[in-house]
Amino acid sequence: LSALERQIFDFLGFQWAPILGNFLHIIVVILGLFGTIQYRPRYIVVYTVWTALWVTWNVFIICFYLEVGGLSK
Repeated sequence: LSALERQIFDFLGFQWAPILGNFLHIIVVILGLFGTIQYRPRYIVVYTVWTALWVTWNVFIICFYLEVGGLSK
C-alpha cells in the first residue's frame, strides 16, 4: 500500500527514476513471493539481496534528507 502511495506521489512530481525503481521493487516482491511459495531458491536469493539493497538505499535517502552526519556537503 505504501509503495502504491509513493508511486502516485512520484508520478505527480514527474520523478521518473523513483517510479521505475518502485516498479522494479514491486516486480521483485512478486517474484520473491512466488519463489517462497514454489520454493525456488534463486528467486528467494534475488529477493533477499534486493530487499537488503532497497532498505539500505531508503535509509541513505532518509539520512540525506535529514542531513545526518553531514551528507549534504
